[in-house]
Amino acid sequence: MKCRHCLTELEHIFLDLGYAPPSNAYLSKEALCTPETTFPLKLYVCDQCWLVQTEDYSEADELFSGDYAYFSSTSQGWLQHAERYTENITNRLGLSKNSFVIEVASNDGYLLKNFVAAGIPCLGVEPTDSTADAAEKIGVPVLRKFFGVATATALAEDGKRADLICGNNVYAHVPDINDFTKGLCIALKEGGTVNLEFPHLMKLIEQNQFDTVYHEHFSYLSLTTVAKIFAEAGLRVFDIEELLTHGGSLRIYGCHAGDSRTTTPAVTAMLKKEKTFGLQDLKVYQGFQLKANKVKNDFLAFLIEQKRAGKSIGAYGAAAKGNTLMNYAGIKHDLIDFICDAAPSKQGKFMPGSHIAILPPAELAERKPDWVIILPWNIADEVIQQQQQVLSGGGKFVVAVPKLKVLA
Repeated sequence: MKCRHCLTELEHIFLDLGYAPPSNAYLSKEALCTPETTFPLKLYVCDQCWLVQTEDYSEADELFSGDYAYFSSTSQGWLQHAERYTENITNRLGLSKNSFVIEVASNDGYLLKNFVAAGIPCLGVEPTDSTADAAEKIGVPVLRKFFGVATATALAEDGKRADLICGNNVYAHVPDINDFTKGLCIALKEGGTVNLEFPHLMKLIEQNQFDTVYHEHFSYLSLTTVAKIFAEAGLRVFDIEELLTHGGSLRIYGCHAGDSRTTTPAVTAMLKKEKTFGLQDLKVYQGFQLKANKVKNDFLAFLIEQKRAGKSIGAYGAAAKGNTLMNYAGIKHDLIDFICDAAPSKQGKFMPGSHIAILPPAELAERKPDWVIILPWNIADEVIQQQQQVLSGGGKFVVAVPKLKVLA
């Protein structure tokens, strides 16, 4: 297998989580009686450009099907994040009714609806029908395509080059990262800005966030690697922001390579920080498996101990990261009784691999579990605030990552 960016032959394994079904492939009751497809969930690191990537195994359309179940608007915290971003970037770039914004992987319109409300012309590029339908219902225009050179060229030829191209948590999801990045260059106006947000590889390693590894994430990114990919596509990273979202993310600001804007000290400082951390040292990558194993083993030991004590255990958030954790640990409904999730698209279905039932959040008050595992640990505060009935009923909340911790 070769690096998806620089084509170096890969030989260094970063993490091996065995085999698992795609983390967003939720099952109907009828599907429980049929064979379930699994794929290897293994990461390699390139010792030339330092891109971390999944093992080759499937095409994107096997993962992002028309009934894709992840809807961004389910999280109130994420909606607020999108609203703040829209206001800040509009002011920073001076966007107006004469501007044009493209969001790549626009999902259910959670972000672009703010531009629509502000009277700023925009377009979402979104390949999954379920989320595109939801976006169009709230007035967000959508192009139902995967983004890359072909789509970008068609947009440019149609006079739809953008003043701003944004993409939240899409960059890690693209199987051909070079084609995607070249597409950004083609679809961007001269003087335009690219904003991409993605989980920061350095935080993944630092905080043992191995459960953020799943098949839909083809790449695990550092600024060091992204800057190289951008440069080869005719773009330049000129500024960055560090974000708390998804356990620690980067928001990068990109422009055409010849743009007159200067590169900020924040970019230079982060490149230095990544090098000091060891992101260009194989030892940092080769020691991560043991850290992931410890998180998994501690979590399993906790669940077994509580079950032996006769305690009931539920979970909240049928998130992809929860599926990674449970499938790697081999957890089934003998250890976790049920999972609640606020997304109607997931309720009534079953978790891939573990086959644990997904129920509405109201079941927490009905069943009164002794323990509730918050699987999407990155929104733990939001979950606790919304599900106070667990505490009033005598239950407690727990997260397993970055380490096992009782929260309340």
